Amino acid sequence: MTEPDVSPVVEGVRQFVRREIAPHVARFEAQDEFPQQVVDAMAGLGLFGMVIPEEHGGLDLPLEDYVAIMEELGAGWSAMPSFLNSHCTVARLIATYGTAEQKARYLPQLADGSRRAAIVLTEPSTGSDLKQVRAQAVPQPDGGFVLSGQKIFITNGQRARLHMVLARAPAADGKGPISLFIVESEAPGVEVSRLIDKMGFKHVDTAELRFDKVRLGPEALLGGEAGKGLPQVLSMLETGRLAMAGTAVGMARNALAVALQYSKDRETFGQPICNHQAVQIHLANMATQLVASRAMIGEALRHKARYGRADMLASMAKLFVTEATMQITQDAMRVLGGYGYVAEFPIERLYREAPIYVLTEGSNEIQRIVIAREMIKADGPERLGLV
Repeated sequence: MTEPDVSPVVEGVRQFVRREIAPHVARFEAQDEFPQQVVDAMAGLGLFGMVIPEEHGGLDLPLEDYVAIMEELGAGWSAMPSFLNSHCTVARLIATYGTAEQKARYLPQLADGSRRAAIVLTEPSTGSDLKQVRAQAVPQPDGGFVLSGQKIFITNGQRARLHMVLARAPAADGKGPISLFIVESEAPGVEVSRLIDKMGFKHVDTAELRFDKVRLGPEALLGGEAGKGLPQVLSMLETGRLAMAGTAVGMARNALAVALQYSKDRETFGQPICNHQAVQIHLANMATQLVASRAMIGEALRHKARYGRADMLASMAKLFVTEATMQITQDAMRVLGGYGYVAEFPIERLYREAPIYVLTEGSNEIQRIVIAREMIKADGPERLGLV
């Protein structure tokens, strides 16, 4: 994002990251303790309320500011956007579809960060195919539900105090209507069955959750209407994918900055290695991919502003940017040579963490399918500017 385009809120986050986070990332990474002070500082800035309406204590930022903030956080410390993205998805779901009572009860707590949220969709046997979820919410005579099932790969699943759970009603054919349920983590029967070790992001808990006959009142059903869960979730995907793309741009920006500075400081044959053509080729490729990634996100944001939806362009942005980030971190490692492979420099960590963006918010194979399906619709050529 160029300087004239930066809103005051985004600029404030940028300065916070540069002043309070970036100088301390190596120390944060070396510690095993959860960085609660970072989360508290983010809450103090109002970041947990970025997408929540002002009447409920949020900032209600436009989408372009939300994506730009995710980039700034990703550029400072890649863990930070992971504390926010699923939380903001849950907040947006409640703000968009929740009843008045659900909004009044939960949005102020989500906005100030006193209650963090997790989106709970994936199951061990279904992966990204949400139509096949097996978790069941059995209706009760009093209008409530009994929730049972197992979920996996839940970001912030251990520390979140509010879970937005996708489950279905029982049916003889196993295809009962699917709904979203608001589940407080303190409810009896909610259990973190295990934490999952990962290649990177060690401070972002990824959990397997078990719901053992959790009793829910009628007020737990999002929006108060059953069978709306899938369209509710799907309506959030384009925003989540753009946020993921912005986060990946932040990581790519960080990797390029480290590689460029190293190439100016490191000397061989009596001169900085940035003067060697082999290194210049890597730097040029990285910079070009970074600028192209920002342009792709910008195009998707403009498309959404014009058409109201940007499923195809959001998938394109997520696909292109995350693949570019993978390549940029690899090229940065090549610029640093052996130093890119050791933990003394951040490139080793960024190289390990970059693949997560390719795999989450719908894998990039799914993004390609979404793009192709949107292209062949009647208005696909027009949206691509082919006619």
